[in-house]
Amino acid sequence: MARGTLRIFLGAAPGVGKTYAMLEEAHRLKSRGEDVAVAFAMDHGRMETRALLEGLEVVPPKVVEYRGTSFEELDVDAVLARKPQTAVVDEYAHSNVPGSRNPKRWQDVEQLLDAGIDVLSTVNVQHLASLGDVVTAITEVKQAETVPDDVVRKASQIHLVDISPELLRQRLGDGRIYAADKIDAALSNYFRLGNLTALRELALLWLADRVDEGLARYRAENSIDASWPARERIVVGLTGGPEGEVLIRRAARILKRVNGGDLLAVHVRASDGLASESPKDLQTQRMLVKDLGGSYHTVTGEEPAKALLDFARSVNATQIVVGVSRRKSLAGRLFGGVGNRVVRESGDIDVHMVSHPLGGQGRERSREGDLGRLRVGIGFALAVLLPVLVQLLLAVSPAHNIATAALIQLTGSVVVALVGGLWPALLGALWSSLLLNYFSVPPLGTLTISDPQNLLALLVFAGVSTAVALVVDRSARRSKEASRARAEAETLGELTRGASAVEDPVQGLLEQAVAVFQMRKAALYVSSTDPETAASGNSRWHLIAGADAADGSGSAPSPADMVDNVEEIDAGTRLVLSGRPLPASDRRLLGAFGVHLAALLERRQLAASRREVVRLAESNSMRTSILRAVSHDLRTPLAGIKLAVGGLRQPGVSYTEDEEKDLLATIEECSDRLDVLVGNLLDMSRISSDSVAPLLKPVRWSEVIPASLHGIPAGAVRVDLPANMPEVEADAGMLERVIANIVENAVKYAPNTDIVVVGAAGGLSTVVLDGRPAGELRVIDHGQGVPTANVLQMFQPFQRLDDVPAATGVGLGLAVAKGFIEAMGGTLTAEETPGGGLTMVLRLPLSTGALFAHPTGEAPMEAQSLLLHGGHTPALPVKEGLQ
Repeated sequence: MARGTLRIFLGAAPGVGKTYAMLEEAHRLKSRGEDVAVAFAMDHGRMETRALLEGLEVVPPKVVEYRGTSFEELDVDAVLARKPQTAVVDEYAHSNVPGSRNPKRWQDVEQLLDAGIDVLSTVNVQHLASLGDVVTAITEVKQAETVPDDVVRKASQIHLVDISPELLRQRLGDGRIYAADKIDAALSNYFRLGNLTALRELALLWLADRVDEGLARYRAENSIDASWPARERIVVGLTGGPEGEVLIRRAARILKRVNGGDLLAVHVRASDGLASESPKDLQTQRMLVKDLGGSYHTVTGEEPAKALLDFARSVNATQIVVGVSRRKSLAGRLFGGVGNRVVRESGDIDVHMVSHPLGGQGRERSREGDLGRLRVGIGFALAVLLPVLVQLLLAVSPAHNIATAALIQLTGSVVVALVGGLWPALLGALWSSLLLNYFSVPPLGTLTISDPQNLLALLVFAGVSTAVALVVDRSARRSKEASRARAEAETLGELTRGASAVEDPVQGLLEQAVAVFQMRKAALYVSSTDPETAASGNSRWHLIAGADAADGSGSAPSPADMVDNVEEIDAGTRLVLSGRPLPASDRRLLGAFGVHLAALLERRQLAASRREVVRLAESNSMRTSILRAVSHDLRTPLAGIKLAVGGLRQPGVSYTEDEEKDLLATIEECSDRLDVLVGNLLDMSRISSDSVAPLLKPVRWSEVIPASLHGIPAGAVRVDLPANMPEVEADAGMLERVIANIVENAVKYAPNTDIVVVGAAGGLSTVVLDGRPAGELRVIDHGQGVPTANVLQMFQPFQRLDDVPAATGVGLGLAVAKGFIEAMGGTLTAEETPGGGLTMVLRLPLSTGALFAHPTGEAPMEAQSLLLHGGHTPALPVKEGLQ
């Protein structure tokens, strides 16, 4: 069974007439004799739309009950049973009520299409998933219902229903879209003229892209290579040289004149991968194209001009921008260049030949394939000596002809070319020709040639020797270039793996640069934007990372070394190497290091920005929660205080002594609760803003625990500390607050259980914290405990266990405790108590003196196991809610 076809009516905003146009099409199809049924359509209270529903068969919708309310949804089963030739389904992006057959209406439509039913549907541009964030930025309204773009693209036809923003606002004002009580709000918000204009442009551009895709598919299916200038599209040819930036900017200016189009930059890389190019320049050009709204591409081909033209035709380009040849004028006239061939073979594509500072200046000769001075010197020596030795060998056997002598001398020229390259081979060929003429061509012993055939043979010998020398030289150089390229690729591979394996990739890359280039030091500098630094005349460069050959400790060359061995990563960043002059052959690899460093720096900057955004979001959430707590949780104690004070001050009312005591106790209890809540709120605010500055000094657990347990009901907590627990580095006031919050939390959530505050047993603790010995304290309860999945959430602000009423606190105690303990360099973790319950574990670094004190050299604590009998005055704020 053939699948049905989908036709979508696309609009820029509600009210443009999508449903109206869809129903008109349904009437047109019905008039042609097709079986049409309305599966689901809404008139939105509009009389014109309701009138179009008349005369069309309507499949009754399905009623779905959800949370006590009835909703009408598309009845897929009824439509499948009716099976019309064409079904009308409004609101393609609609989200179905829970309990429906599918979560989304477009999924319902897919089932109708699979059943062979053609479907007419509607969708607004704001419901397209790819444009959701753009529409939200324009209208400041987040779209809850979206449909994937790929699903919409599969439609057989997409009809754009378009009217001008002014006409749409007029229709809204006339009451033809919304009810009268909603018109003013709509005109001043979603239906602002700027919003409608932007949404209309989005719809037109999105549909234009779909049309362009259809055009490209049609041209590919029909093998059409000629350019169809339906849309301006400019291709910029990049060679990998610095002139590419000029070409890209020129192309952007050309594109700007036509008010719209596509900018594509393409770098044609030689198929052998050996063409000289600058990774740094290509990276800069890639970023420039991205900033200008274009796209960057890389293609490979043996002939750059042909590869560039093939790419341009494949994307239906209308214009090509290339730079003038960098060859010098004579070479350019003799051999032409890539640009000249592009012009000749471009056909109906316009070509712009753009001048640039490097045009006609000649290419900088790459030394990456040089054979080395020693090897070339040996080649020149062989060019002088080897032909003589060959001629002496020929003299030993005088019975030879000129052809034999020429072949033997040619062999010597090949040997010279293999060893020394082109110029020694040319010298050897000339010298061999002279020796061959003197000793082997009649008349012997002179440079005179009597026989014209011998002259021709000698000229052929010289030509063949030169050609062989050229081929062998080029082969030798390219072999060396290939070996070097392979070595560079392996180095870059190791670079990537090594940099990703260390904690600081930038530092690791600098250390690798020191090793790869055999330098003493490497450093990364950024330029200063501080006006005071510039005014003082000091260096405008700041060191951000460095590495030393000896130990990678971060030593760095000074800014004064930024003369040689400097790689400019961008306008404000420099990679500086110190130790020896960098060979020219290593410059390309250094450029690759620079590109990699730029990527790492950008990643670091993005990570820092992301952390800052997260921090700001958390701070904003914290402020919101604090305001919520202030507006709700603090209202209860304030109301209690006001009620009690008002009662005491009420004239004409007398209270007994016991009643007055109760009212005063209420005032005191509410004041204590208010003091606790405000204290925790202020502490959490300090923690979230990173403004907690503890005063660390040696502190004994036994000194802070009694004060921290004031306000705990008598007999609720046992304290069991071993003798001579070592001192820890802590802020005594903060540590009291931490213990108080944790113990109060245990009393609140594990009432009537055995709660014990116990220290690490036996003198110095064996606990290690970040490589340092640490002291440990445990608060153990035997209550219901906390599920493992909720342990991390437990330490977040404004969290309470289960259904504990809000009047008991705002849920900040453990968050404050964790923030304080981490500010002091310690940790606060939670463990399950054997047999049930929760154990809170506090760890703090031992003080320096405790590390050297003998376990028995201190006076023991007088009470090792005691039952505290505390009063009811909360000297310290305590825990207000378990996370």
